[in-house]
Amino acid sequence: MRIGILATNPKLYSHRRLMESARARGHEVRVINTLHCYMNITSENPEVHYRGGEVLSNLDAVIPRIGASITFYGTAVIRQFEAIGVYCLNSSISINRSRDKLRSLQMLAQRRVPMPTTGFAHSVRDTEDLINLVGGAPLIVKLLEGTQGVGVMLAETRQSAASLINAFKGIDANILVQEFIKEAKGTDIRCFVVGDKVVATMKRVAKEGEFRSNFHLGATVMPVDITDEERKMAIQACKAMGLNVAGVDIIRSKKGPLVLEINSSPGFEGIEKATGKDIAGKIIEFIEENHNKEKDTKKAS
Repeated sequence: MRIGILATNPKLYSHRRLMESARARGHEVRVINTLHCYMNITSENPEVHYRGGEVLSNLDAVIPRIGASITFYGTAVIRQFEAIGVYCLNSSISINRSRDKLRSLQMLAQRRVPMPTTGFAHSVRDTEDLINLVGGAPLIVKLLEGTQGVGVMLAETRQSAASLINAFKGIDANILVQEFIKEAKGTDIRCFVVGDKVVATMKRVAKEGEFRSNFHLGATVMPVDITDEERKMAIQACKAMGLNVAGVDIIRSKKGPLVLEINSSPGFEGIEKATGKDIAGKIIEFIEENHNKEKDTKKAS
């Protein structure tokens, strides 16, 4: 197969591993800079062009690795690949769903997937009720646009929570207010899902003085066993978004496991090193199986 990795930085660990795994299995693979793509949108002959004049017409599959800051343009490029019949590992729609924190939580709630109690309001007049809704302070305030722990803040008192919420509302920033799970003590579980399987799991422990357990923020990572309930929950969360590959973050609480977030372009440096699992290989294998299924379906029709 001819595989394109839609990304902006070919040197990232995850992208290098995907290229290694694809080549080891006999595929042609290249990194395609998302921002160097442009589109010819026509009903007769839609095309994806690449800087320098190349028409990207011979790809069999695309692996989207779209950074959050370029979601709008990146998903437009993926839609164009979809329009010309290229197999896309994660669809443009599924990526958009997962990137919208509010929408993704609403979709999970609709499917009764457990999550921390979360509030969202338009006016500062509702601040006090919003704080009560999530069980009071301490609580978490999340910017809707943040990723990798950026834009996630802990308000330890009711007064600081109100000040933080009102300050963001004063600059028209969209935020979520979420209950703080004290008993988790700065830990969560990353489940790496490929298709309908959890292929690797790791526990992330926040560094001292930090409540966020993101690997890029210095968290310690280690392998962890998960329960059948947690496994089912991670797969259910991916299916709710329509994602084939994702990192699902789960936190253990007194109420049971809760889904925190779903990442449609999860890094796998931390989890591969912690578990020794070949996640890149699992992804390429999934593409092989499902690209062939799609080709067989087209032939049959």
